[in-house]
Amino acid sequence: MTGLPAWLEPLPDAQSQRALDAWAIEQRRIPGLELMERAGRGLAELVAQHVPQGVIVVVCGRGNNGGDGFVAARLLREMGREVDVQLLGTAGSPELAGDARAHCERLPGSPPRPFNPGSLMEVAGIVDAVLGTGSHGVLRGEALDAVETMAAAAERGIPVVACDVPSGVDASTGEVAGPAVRAVATATFHAGKPGLWILPGKQHAGEITVVEIGIPADGRPADGSASVGLIGDGVFGELPERGAEATKFDGGSVLVCGGSLGLTGAPSMAAEGAARAGAGYVTVLVPASLNLVFELRDAEVMSVPLADESGAFVPEALNEALVRCDRADALVLGPGLGRSESAATFAREMALHAPLPLLLDADGLNANATETALERLAGRTASTILTPHGGELARLLGVSSDAVRAARLASAREAARRAGAIVVLKGDDTLVVEPGERGRVGVSRGDAPALATAGTGDVLSGVIGALLARGVEPFTAACAGVELHRRAGRLVGARVGVEGALARDVIAALPDARRER
Repeated sequence: MTGLPAWLEPLPDAQSQRALDAWAIEQRRIPGLELMERAGRGLAELVAQHVPQGVIVVVCGRGNNGGDGFVAARLLREMGREVDVQLLGTAGSPELAGDARAHCERLPGSPPRPFNPGSLMEVAGIVDAVLGTGSHGVLRGEALDAVETMAAAAERGIPVVACDVPSGVDASTGEVAGPAVRAVATATFHAGKPGLWILPGKQHAGEITVVEIGIPADGRPADGSASVGLIGDGVFGELPERGAEATKFDGGSVLVCGGSLGLTGAPSMAAEGAARAGAGYVTVLVPASLNLVFELRDAEVMSVPLADESGAFVPEALNEALVRCDRADALVLGPGLGRSESAATFAREMALHAPLPLLLDADGLNANATETALERLAGRTASTILTPHGGELARLLGVSSDAVRAARLASAREAARRAGAIVVLKGDDTLVVEPGERGRVGVSRGDAPALATAGTGDVLSGVIGALLARGVEPFTAACAGVELHRRAGRLVGARVGVEGALARDVIAALPDARRER
């Protein structure tokens, strides 16, 4: 699917941004020098904010990123600042051409001098204008030396402001293949880039400022369309409201299936999260020997006991569980399910045969971490959403956690492709990924550390399950659930503090999070 809804703020990747730049210059006749001037001005303003006094070193590459750096250096000098401009290569190098050369020649005062690593350790601040959005992979040569030097300076407390994207960070994916600049702030042009918001690149970007450079909003080329976007609160406008004539059945019915000995809290959190997110009716399918626990714990939630052994589901529970699906609008499968082989067999068959929208989480995911399980899920007739954290996704793909950590977007896309499902890869940069090479991706703004506590993932599962049950389109439901969950986490952090936050606090904050704009 292509095209982003209005509630996703576009984050063009390197290819899309190149197409937009070329269109603006070639079709709309906006001079490249003018675009570069505006970019450099925004960069200079950001540098002045973060480095209010002292010597500034602007380290420039030989491409357009360096050209933006020359503009910023010129404007900072015009403000009366002492600016040392250093260039990888020489000003007369044939690689320095076009708009970048023109702005280099406009520099007042001392011309650029060759890059001098030792000079960066005793300055007030550094501007990283070495590599732009088109850079990816392992750095080499003088670019590597510059990045390592700027990274070392940042570790010593010298603020680095990045031009468009920190050098060493892949602007399209957030991947960091080797040394990379860790900036206190990044001035990015026209729009944010995926790599500034997706880990690990997000950790290098610092404060992100989008600088408008004058690319028109109308008539943009199709190849300039972004497939990745930041989730905004406009997504709540896609959710149904409960009217005066509504009954509990109008709110949708969520079926939560999970629990095992010692893990009864997880399905309870998911069920309560679903209820707080607006589901009219919530039922929990539980191991029969643990049913009393649920009867006593959750007054608003029905429980249905299914066949079990030693507090874990057995395959014989499948038929009754599928019968219960006929009375529900969405299924949340996996919270607290446990890792016994009998429970895993039950979960795999339940996921495959349940005839309603499915959210698969926690041990439901672990049960499907077999060689062909993801591909089997692609055969489902109803929609499927997987909500792994990094470790669970690694098990699903049969790779290491480090591999997922290094390439979060690519890993989520691979799982979405194989399962034919939407993947919600949880983290500070939670990614909602559709299947398809250019399937839509929603990225959470994060910054909700109160969510880093046990049980909050179960709450998220219940929230998305409730939205599915109310008939919300699956990608929209996943994005809205992620944003609602994030906002609840931020409210909890403000109310009770990050360190003392509990999953039940997040559940209680969900209604306020929905109302807040």
